[in-house]
Amino acid sequence: MKQRLFMSRHDAEWQAFAVQLEALERGGKTAATAYRDFPAAYRRLCQQLAVARARGYSEHSIAHLQQLAQRGHQQLYRHRSPLTGRLLGFVLGGFARLVRKEWRYVLAASLLFYGSLLGSGLLVYLVPEQVFSFIAPEQVEQMEAMYDPQARRLGRFSERGAGDDWLMFGYYVMNNIGIAFQTFAGGLLFGLGSLFYLLFNGLTIGAVAGHLTGIGYHQPFWSFVIGHGAFELTAITLAGAAGLKLGSTLIAPGRHARTEALKLAAQKAVRLVAGATLLLLIAAFVEAYWSSMTYVDASVKYAVGVFLWLLVGLYLWRSGRNRHAPE
Repeated sequence: MKQRLFMSRHDAEWQAFAVQLEALERGGKTAATAYRDFPAAYRRLCQQLAVARARGYSEHSIAHLQQLAQRGHQQLYRHRSPLTGRLLGFVLGGFARLVRKEWRYVLAASLLFYGSLLGSGLLVYLVPEQVFSFIAPEQVEQMEAMYDPQARRLGRFSERGAGDDWLMFGYYVMNNIGIAFQTFAGGLLFGLGSLFYLLFNGLTIGAVAGHLTGIGYHQPFWSFVIGHGAFELTAITLAGAAGLKLGSTLIAPGRHARTEALKLAAQKAVRLVAGATLLLLIAAFVEAYWSSMTYVDASVKYAVGVFLWLLVGLYLWRSGRNRHAPE
């Protein structure tokens, strides 16, 4: 390609890059917007500079591109946040903004999960024998033992002491993250897997709740689940929302090829699951070290539980609303 044609083809792009550079060099609120596509533009400029050098274009043209590349290099490493900063930004604002942006999938997952939970819970409470339609008899016995009002530690498969809390923490982490990953990955089956796991977990949890409430174990059960449930149940719905997003993209990829559309959707879906994983870690800690306690009055647990639910709701509703950093 001749130099004149090369220059005319890319001149508008270089002018736009120069405008981005000026905005970044000035700083302020416009810098965050200017940086949004800057790394990709910088890489293209470097490739074009390499092409110009290889083809032996004029020194004047190469010098202009070299100057832009040097200024771009300075701004790239000036504005590139370290990993810790990016993680902190995601936790403090990016995750909640993403949840709000994907509210349609979050709403769909919530209706599936909480709807099936409430439905099976009410059915089992009104018709107790229906619990065996959802849970095997041996699992019912196990649940009754775990939430027996006389138990020294609630929600445990066996009588463990406080020194074993860290073991239960590890168990809860692995179990909860496994459920969330199944719910998310099931979206690759055109959303059917996510749909199944949302309904399955909702029906199972609801049946347990209805049965234990019906036999008079409501206080140990509800005082146990209300605290960590704010994080755990929210995380399951978010993992389901991420899976539904993948599934809907596979069904209706739009203008993109199905593979490309899935890749674009996965960028947001994986971030949703990353945030859900953080919520599950918090849930496991609360479940192991707080929920299982029996020497704390139930009214205190209910108060703390309500506070945690409000805290999670407030975080997802308000966090990151006043931040200008790119998603």
